[in-house]
Amino acid sequence: MLYWLYRHLDINLFQYITVRAGFAFFIALLITMFVMPHFIKWAQDRCEQPINHHAPDTHQAKAKTPTMGGIIFIGATIVATILTAKLNNYFVVGALLTLTLFSLIGLQDDLSKVLKNENLAGLSAKAKLGLQILSAAIVGAYLCYYADFNTELYLPFFKNPLFDMGSFAILFWIFVMIGTSNAVNLTDGLDGLATVPSIFSLMSLSAIVYITGHAIFSKYLLLPNFPVGEVVIIAAALIGSLSGFLWFNCHPAEVFMGDSGSLTIGAFIAYMGIIGKSEILLVLIGLIFVIETISVILQVGSYKLRQKRVFLMAPIHHHFEMKQWHENKIIVRFWIISMLSNLIALISLKIR
Repeated sequence: MLYWLYRHLDINLFQYITVRAGFAFFIALLITMFVMPHFIKWAQDRCEQPINHHAPDTHQAKAKTPTMGGIIFIGATIVATILTAKLNNYFVVGALLTLTLFSLIGLQDDLSKVLKNENLAGLSAKAKLGLQILSAAIVGAYLCYYADFNTELYLPFFKNPLFDMGSFAILFWIFVMIGTSNAVNLTDGLDGLATVPSIFSLMSLSAIVYITGHAIFSKYLLLPNFPVGEVVIIAAALIGSLSGFLWFNCHPAEVFMGDSGSLTIGAFIAYMGIIGKSEILLVLIGLIFVIETISVILQVGSYKLRQKRVFLMAPIHHHFEMKQWHENKIIVRFWIISMLSNLIALISLKIR
């Protein structure tokens, strides 16, 4: 809508991505802040978070907390995007497609758990993975064939692409989207634990995507140049809605995001990494998500091979809970690690 005002009413201010990103941030923030209290009130006794019986004792008190808050902040993000972004931009359409498809998967999983009042009663692992693969394949095929996006693989610290992946880029992007989506989902286990690292990741990726979409800045930093800058507006909207969500999700949480939020955030972070040609850099940008995922892989692998556990409990934030660390200490320290890793990722843009 704001871009329409620029085009038809000659309001020059609204042509700038940075200005419309600012509006998107505050629109999504205000929508989330207004709607979330009403959702929490409605969701009590209707959408309570079922807790795994094997979770630490400190988690049992969270059993009455409403879940599925993700549908509110994802909805706010989409509304803010419609009001501020150019909807005829291929990459904006791809971003909205990613948000919609993965939020629907998460919503189905959340509803299954809530209706059966059982944490393990959601979509089966095969069904969930199958839907994620299908959704990621749709987005990847859209980028490759419809948006005609570049399929070359770039590495951090190198100014030239490594090689052109061709159609195999779709398989690589599927792996990136599924991996990141599930990594954020695994991290979402403590109050605000996934929310702030997601905000940090989106801020870093917004800077990268904006530079990639800017002819002068990308040339100066020796980054590839593609018309992807408009997606920064969607990222700003998601940052705004997550900031509003954090108001209610900080310890002690009044609402959880659920899979409808965590799966969608992870998929969108992956999408930003893909269009910003920073798929490999996502390891550093989402370091906390990577650590959480590796802890699960090590735990499961070790138990299957040696019948021994590496951690007291996985993901690793549960390990520190079992060691009697206070929840706030775990959360804030993970936030600090995420902030530092994102600063290093941004510094790496200059080293080529």
